[in-house]
Amino acid sequence: MPNDIQESTGLRVKVDDVIYMPSLDAPADRPHPFVYFISIFNDSPVPVTIRARKWVVVEESGETTVVEGDGVVGQHPVIAAGEHFSYNSYHVVASKAEASGAFFAETAAGEIVYAKIPTFVLKVPGWA
Repeated sequence: MPNDIQESTGLRVKVDDVIYMPSLDAPADRPHPFVYFISIFNDSPVPVTIRARKWVVVEESGETTVVEGDGVVGQHPVIAAGEHFSYNSYHVVASKAEASGAFFAETAAGEIVYAKIPTFVLKVPGWA
């Protein structure tokens, strides 16, 4: 990615829901899976293509996991002006955690912009 990435004033992210899903597969060292539902809105006047994502998950213990990747859920969605793209995925954690990050998009003119993912909590129901 180029060094001249700027935060977009027309791209925004909404965390629609976060659900604890103990029935999903999870490794023994991170036994708590959470499904999250995300919408990426393009409020700008031009279409954008989601090119990459970065997630930062910080557990109560201080352990930090950074996940970076191409596109989102195996796709590079093109979001037309005034439209949005919604998807769901999941994180697995060992303890209460906070997740945040950003999506990186490209305009038709080749400008790279990003939108922050609002921080959300991954907490098993009943935990303090």
